[in-house]
Amino acid sequence: MITSPRSGCPINRGLEVLGDQWSLVILRDIAAYDRRGFRELLTGNAEGISAPVLSRRLTDLTTAGLLVKSPTPRGKQGRYSLTELGIATLPVMVELARFGMAVDPSTADAQPEFVRTGDADEVATWQHVLRERHLVTAER
Repeated sequence: MITSPRSGCPINRGLEVLGDQWSLVILRDIAAYDRRGFRELLTGNAEGISAPVLSRRLTDLTTAGLLVKSPTPRGKQGRYSLTELGIATLPVMVELARFGMAVDPSTADAQPEFVRTGDADEVATWQHVLRERHLVTAER
């Protein structure tokens, strides 16, 4: 993640936070498949992320305020939860999935459930579900 913006453009800033090849995939895995622990994210990821890259991206996403990591006793792995800002990426993921399916229709079978219709009401419902799963959990 780039910490010092190259410009004042909001599109540029969004890309500086989410524009690498892994950040949205990690957020997808957490939002769509409830993979919350490091090992779950590492082994459940179909794209083959490496452990060092996953570790860096989780740190970046936490620093950027899209994730929080639950405190854990020494020797235990923490669980990651989406923040409100992380949940706000859901519409971006839906639109990116639509674009991906337009580019390669064969990917339609692998779309996350929250993309099925992609209409605003369904996305809002998913965001509500994620708030209950993640924001309440993060406060505990």
